[in-house]
Amino acid sequence: MNFENLLAQRTQKMGENVIREILKVVSRPGMVSLAGGIPAPESFPMEIIRELTNVVIKKYSSSAFQYDLTEGFPPFREALSGYLKEKGIQASADHIYVASGSQGVLDGIAKILITKGDRIAVEAPTYLGAISAFSAYEPEYIRMDTDDEGLVPGSLEQALNKKIKFIYLVPNFQNPTGRTIPLNRRKEIAEIIIKNNALLVEDDPYGSLRYRGEDIPPIKTFAPDHVMYVSTLSKVFAPGLRIGFFHAPELISKWLVLVKQGVDLHTSTFNQALAAEYLSGGHLKHHLPKIINLYGPKQEAMLNAMDKYFPNSFHWSKPEGGMFIWAEGPKGLDMEALYWKAVEKNVAFVPGKFFFTAEGEGIETMRLNYTMANAETIDRAVKTLADVIKGEL
Repeated sequence: MNFENLLAQRTQKMGENVIREILKVVSRPGMVSLAGGIPAPESFPMEIIRELTNVVIKKYSSSAFQYDLTEGFPPFREALSGYLKEKGIQASADHIYVASGSQGVLDGIAKILITKGDRIAVEAPTYLGAISAFSAYEPEYIRMDTDDEGLVPGSLEQALNKKIKFIYLVPNFQNPTGRTIPLNRRKEIAEIIIKNNALLVEDDPYGSLRYRGEDIPPIKTFAPDHVMYVSTLSKVFAPGLRIGFFHAPELISKWLVLVKQGVDLHTSTFNQALAAEYLSGGHLKHHLPKIINLYGPKQEAMLNAMDKYFPNSFHWSKPEGGMFIWAEGPKGLDMEALYWKAVEKNVAFVPGKFFFTAEGEGIETMRLNYTMANAETIDRAVKTLADVIKGEL
């Protein structure tokens, strides 16, 4: 039987996650990965999880293992209300909704908002997972310019002249660049979207991972009626629990709940109960400094190694937190070709072109991750990568 004939037309716009495919080599013996964007296993609060498992079973009994509300487990939504308040976002528990990871929210947004041909404004570069979630619904991407401080507000204003359905941004320690939009630009972005009556999807998975500097309020705090705030506990608790959440305008929230009912009914009740106790019991405040103390020195090791070994023709981001560093080489340098040469030397990274929606853009860029290796290994791997680059130049 020819099953190709059964596939929906939209599958033509879908594909394998390029990064997951290109990184299959990471499992090779001896390979050092500066590529994946995953939390280090040693960042997981295993002892706390063991303790909370007993607490959840004792406190919630069989209800922690039963079907529950699509909107989310009520004690967790209550805990999230306090969590968001600390970030400056005023949201009652009834207006916070839970998802199976923030990726589930992005797919839901695409399903309810995108009609084929609709225009979506995204940063250049932007998060590959968002492109994967949106592309199946066949939008037209409108790229927005970025610089070392993230989105250029003037580029946002130009994009909004093209009848944009919504804007998608990762303002804190962006994946892939690590850049953070400063306070003055956030206020300007908020003014622009209010003036143009536009919807912004603010994706914030990395905001808590700050190693230096001061926290910056979410854009949501400056334009509460025009911003849908999306976040996750994957980077500060455990990604395998698949805990995401959002606070959005009421109509959008309603439709996202309806969509979720048709996908998975609700996010794991037990996992939400664990997360509720993790937040309400003050465990995150206790554990977060341990995560920061784990990642901060690794980031410093990578930045120092790049200063020592990378050629002067390269420019790279210097984030105050997050999980990524973005490097740009001279025009004409093909990072995908260089990737395979680095792999031969047992070092992997991600070529940057996969984070752009415009064909041919970002050929000379790369994304580097430091969460999965120790400082000594990072130094050695960056030196090896720099030697490969110099040979190619």
